[in-house]
Amino acid sequence: MVNPLTPDADTVAPRSILFIGGTGVISTAAAERAVALGHRLTILNRGRSTRPVPEGVEILTADVRDASAVRAALAGREFDAVADFITFTPDQAKASLDLFAGRTGQYVFISSASAYQKPPTTLPIRESTPLKNPFWQYSRDKIACEERLYQAYREQDFPLTVVRPSHTYDRTKIGMVGGWTDIHRMRAGLPVMVHGDGTSLWTLTHSQDFAKAFVGLLGRPQAVGESYTITSDEYLPWNQIYQLFARAAGVREPELVHVASETIAAHSAELGANLLGDRSHSVVFDNTKIKSLVPGYCATIPFADGAREIVQWFDANPELQTVDQDYMALADRLTAWARSGA
Repeated sequence: MVNPLTPDADTVAPRSILFIGGTGVISTAAAERAVALGHRLTILNRGRSTRPVPEGVEILTADVRDASAVRAALAGREFDAVADFITFTPDQAKASLDLFAGRTGQYVFISSASAYQKPPTTLPIRESTPLKNPFWQYSRDKIACEERLYQAYREQDFPLTVVRPSHTYDRTKIGMVGGWTDIHRMRAGLPVMVHGDGTSLWTLTHSQDFAKAFVGLLGRPQAVGESYTITSDEYLPWNQIYQLFARAAGVREPELVHVASETIAAHSAELGANLLGDRSHSVVFDNTKIKSLVPGYCATIPFADGAREIVQWFDANPELQTVDQDYMALADRLTAWARSGA
């Protein structure tokens, strides 16, 4: 039996797909997947990314915030699916409605799993889990976008599909709070700050795995009016995530110092919003719904492999090994405070 998710599957009918953005962590992998499956992919963006675009992709250069420029670039064009990776506020969602109504059979809004109830009252998290995040404006804006777009689906028959990814990474994205600075601290023998007690559960999904499910729902009329969580089924405690990074970096016994997320938030509003609004809460996701639409979907890249891929890539690109001195000072201060037992 032919697996419809494999690049050589002859059961996948080519579709005309437009990506708005198309060169981020998630969208780059999705573009590669779409091309491998033989879809006709067009990417519209400002043309400023350094990420390579797969061969055969049509590139349109326009700022999606400039409605007249987008209309000119897309004059007379229609698509089986439009995937919007760069709408973050309700005003931007309204502009997308105006641009793409009547131009596509499916508009896919990339929302966020951080929009789900925080803290969650039950696990696993499903599409039926309420959307509520009192801690993080980013998540509240995504919720507001969904509400505006679903209103258009109900009242104007706008062909909406909502996708909620959680922490999705590729080799360029270090999942620890301090990024490369935490790798630097591990290798220098310095204490590394871990939020909470390190036992809350977290889900990390490789972008290549995400792309399998995401591209599988494009152009599917059954998906219109629906929302889908797309994540890995693997979940890990934060202590283990940090230890996997340490192992990949050649550090056998990193000194992990636990600091309450509320304490970190009190010293850094920027870090605190993400921690209290997402990472400090255990998240385990139920992917049954996306698997029912894309039956072959299975995330197959364990984070142990992902962490090695990330560290190897940064080691091969030393110019990207940026040490954040402000984070260094914060980590020094809070780990010293935590170790003192104050």
